[in-house]
Amino acid sequence: MAQVRERGRPRGFDAEAALDRAIVVFWRHGYEGASLGDLTAAMGINRPSLYAAYGNKEELFRLAVTRYAEVDMAYVRSALAQPTAYAVIEDFLRANVEALTRPDRPAGCLSIQGGIASGSDDGRIAEFLATSRRAGEQALADRLARAVDEGDLPAGTDPAGLARYVMTVSEGNAVHAAAGVERASLHTTVDFALKAVPGRARS
Repeated sequence: MAQVRERGRPRGFDAEAALDRAIVVFWRHGYEGASLGDLTAAMGINRPSLYAAYGNKEELFRLAVTRYAEVDMAYVRSALAQPTAYAVIEDFLRANVEALTRPDRPAGCLSIQGGIASGSDDGRIAEFLATSRRAGEQALADRLARAVDEGDLPAGTDPAGLARYVMTVSEGNAVHAAAGVERASLHTTVDFALKAVPGRARS
């Protein structure tokens, strides 16, 4: 879980619930567009409480992204546990579409939306988000490499290249979801993407 600071007097608010509300603000406005006023209003706290519990705005954002990965992207861990490479990729892309279009969340992906128009921080936020995405891509590449070793994917398959392809589809769907493309259309994109996956589903 994302670690919220513990110092001073006991807090009079639920730090994780407030962090969840901050996630939505960052998701809707991006890191740059989310003001401290927007954040404190949504979280139901004042600025001193924000600083005491989470640090500054950048630290709050990093905590928000970490919690987002743990909660909103829990489907990734389930996908990586699927028994075949094809099932891993299909489960990931299908669940990703569902997550991108949840009616109770902003459309798209915090990792993509959060970095839009970021520039006043010397690129730290953009690099943090890129590093987070690369970590996810590496986890997928590692799982696909295992599939090659096990003979589930054809010999000579490039697991890193295949993982990058899958993540490119996922990130493209995130951009389109944020632009209002409907869930069914995003699943159609997944239909086409899966045709390129070697070792297709066995009948």
